Amino acid sequence: MIQKVLRVGTSAAVTIPKESLLELGLKIGDRVKVSVDADDVSVVIRPALEMSKNLQKTASITSEFINKYRKDLEALADK
Repeated sequence: MIQKVLRVGTSAAVTIPKESLLELGLKIGDRVKVSVDADDVSVVIRPALEMSKNLQKTASITSEFINKYRKDLEALADK
């Protein structure tokens, strides 16, 4: 299928047909990852893999722990 590149402000956009959204399991508002392959002169759009709420919470707690105890962790790493 051929789509037209549209101007959106100072950016550009290409619409994704409804059938393609269904095939990819996407809906309006979903996040996608856009990759450009200059050698192949192609653009690939994939659903973005997002962390579950539990994984996000675990990552946040881990980050807070590391920030709080950074000096102690670095001292342990030096031993």
